[in-house]
Amino acid sequence: MRRLQADYAPVGAERPGEYPYTRGVSPEPKPWIMGQYAGFGTAADSNRRFKTLLDAGVTGFSVALDLPTQMGLDSDDPRALGEVGRVGVAIDSLADIETLMDGIRLESISQVRTTANSVGYVWAAMFIALAEQRGVDPGEFGMFIQNDVLKEFIARGTQIFPPEPSLRLAVDTIEYVARKVPRWVPLAMSGYHIRESGADAVQEIAFTFANARAYLDEAVRRGVSVDEVAPTLFTFLAVTMDFLPEVAKLRAARRVWARLMRDTYGARDPRSQQLRIFAFTAGSTLTAQQPLNNVARTTVETLAAALAGVQTLHVSAYDEALGVPTEAAATLALRTQQVVASESGVVDTLDPLAGSFAVESLTDDLEKRIFDELDRIERRGGALACIESGWFARELSDAAYAHAREVESGERVIVGVNRYPAHTEPLEVFKVDPALEEGQARSLAALRDRRDGAAVAAALEDLTAAAKAGENIMPACIDAVRAYATVGEIVDRLREVHGPWMSSTSF
Repeated sequence: MRRLQADYAPVGAERPGEYPYTRGVSPEPKPWIMGQYAGFGTAADSNRRFKTLLDAGVTGFSVALDLPTQMGLDSDDPRALGEVGRVGVAIDSLADIETLMDGIRLESISQVRTTANSVGYVWAAMFIALAEQRGVDPGEFGMFIQNDVLKEFIARGTQIFPPEPSLRLAVDTIEYVARKVPRWVPLAMSGYHIRESGADAVQEIAFTFANARAYLDEAVRRGVSVDEVAPTLFTFLAVTMDFLPEVAKLRAARRVWARLMRDTYGARDPRSQQLRIFAFTAGSTLTAQQPLNNVARTTVETLAAALAGVQTLHVSAYDEALGVPTEAAATLALRTQQVVASESGVVDTLDPLAGSFAVESLTDDLEKRIFDELDRIERRGGALACIESGWFARELSDAAYAHAREVESGERVIVGVNRYPAHTEPLEVFKVDPALEEGQARSLAALRDRRDGAAVAAALEDLTAAAKAGENIMPACIDAVRAYATVGEIVDRLREVHGPWMSSTSF
């Protein structure tokens, strides 16, 4: 039967779209936004890949930024040597964004996502400036900025400034976007990287929501109401091969968030209580051995996300354990989403596993354990204290070690790795042209020659003054981006005010 009762629920039971939203945030079935994470080399290279994906039917895309951009370094910075365009696209200024989005109508895109965390404010400023250039209201298209710098201290390591100023800069973006461009997502509370660093399902959600509380507390301290900011937020979570526990995890996460917003923050707008989920199939479950097995893995994970009712989804390409995805692998990952959404029928029924003893029991258990872990974090002083003491990092290290032991002992089976190994012919791996780094540096030098140097200097002085005064830096950052100040120049000015991140923890 292709069209089951989408609002089915036992008598007296919670229905989809009702508090606490265990069964989903919408009362009607809706297809998720199909995005694919892409970006490499120069903006022109990535522009061609994005157009290919759009032609293939993608409804949103995620921009992978290279490590220098994520770290606030320009492509000609000596510290960027060897990393330009390797794991994402090099973005040095508004000129690169113009090239990246050339020929792509902003209004036609449901959502543009990015890995900008430590430089979320620059990314927001660049797309606001681009929209102005094109005469488009930024509210006419969707923008999804990760902007979750706190998780960088825990799981990824691209933080630039110490935790407190990093938090303030992230909240500058959240505050500005919530008030000026409320259609945009100014924060993706990111559990994905926490999970990929070794966390279990409980830690993934609890650490993520603890970080979210730090952002919300700072926003509220500034006079922003929780109902002003919470409806703009998303969460970004992993979906692993633990099929039923992952479905239950996403259901439990919605329930925990709803209760946090209503009972802890006093949110009254239902949208504040509704957790919107961007799911990403787990990179850590991909294997370099027998890489075609990854197609089966990502299909299982896609199905779990679909059954749990996510709002947007990315599927990893089967060759990502080896490098940047090839075009063919990225297209197949998109087709995986499309087959599940269009052919399986699972999207026709909201929360189709509701009522299953296993799923309901797992959901209840995970909810309790997540709240217990949140209480544990609060007793330690909250997210900032746990970051500064190194407690989060130690917890993840212990969990990752336990997982590795399970794989090494064979207790956790990984097909093609510790069970059923076999020789396979090596795949053709995507390679980035090493000459691009030199070309990007030349383009950057040409930009510096042709821009109005006086306008850049004045805009950067205004940015420095705003940061020193403790003002929201977004207006000054937008002015600097308009003048074609580079990412590195903007970050360097803020580093003068806030100082660099220097770890004082030991393990």
